[in-house]
Amino acid sequence: MRRIFLLVATLVLTTTLNAQDWAKSKVEKSPRHREWVTVKHDNRSVQTFVVYPESKDKRPVVLVIHEIFGMSDWVQELADELAEAGYIAVAPDLLSGMGPNGGRTNSFADQNGVTEAIRDLNPDQITADLNAVADYGLKLPAANGKLFVTGYCWGGGQSFRFATNRKDLKAAFVFYGPPPDKDAMKRIAAPVYGFYAGNDARIDATIPQAKTDMAAAGKTYDPVTYDGAGHGFMRAGEAPDSNEANKKARDDAWARWKELLAKY
Repeated sequence: MRRIFLLVATLVLTTTLNAQDWAKSKVEKSPRHREWVTVKHDNRSVQTFVVYPESKDKRPVVLVIHEIFGMSDWVQELADELAEAGYIAVAPDLLSGMGPNGGRTNSFADQNGVTEAIRDLNPDQITADLNAVADYGLKLPAANGKLFVTGYCWGGGQSFRFATNRKDLKAAFVFYGPPPDKDAMKRIAAPVYGFYAGNDARIDATIPQAKTDMAAAGKTYDPVTYDGAGHGFMRAGEAPDSNEANKKARDDAWARWKELLAKY
């Protein structure tokens, strides 16, 4: 039975990785400078993917929080798209040091191991990692001092939660992630913008209460739901086999996101 499970898990992982070959190819063909750096804090070393825009001026930093699937090719491709739009993208692998033999996301044998490890991450460690990577980004010579955060799925929830722990954020962009606790919302200093899928009852059910709680706390929360799209549409909408609803949602969300980024 265990051999069958491992075989199925391997096939699932292989399918997932193959499904993102298009993302890997885009990154490899990108003209923008990209690099992996090690951000150290306390007893942690966080492997972080950084992509720079082609700009003569200093630019804002966007902290990118990956899905529950870890640091995938798609996350790196998204970081590159942010750089193409004119922003310094810093995307930490939050499984750094947590994988087999002290590795990160790419050291796990299967996707199941990745998702379980992410679910087991200590929230305080996540916050410390994100703060360290954000500080690293802001200290880059090419940075202009402005900081944003964005996240997807599990990372969407983490981006909302990070807004409760970071006072110098200009804005938080939450893609189909759950909100933090009501009491924690009181600590939010930045506006929070939500991007949700119409066909995502689990997450969509959290929106009405989040709106009520954020309003009660006197905070800005502006959610938009994209009809017909499924959970994960920012990734799925870019894949070669994307359906029209996911593709339209991704295009519309990108347009809105870039307008909001430019606002600050």
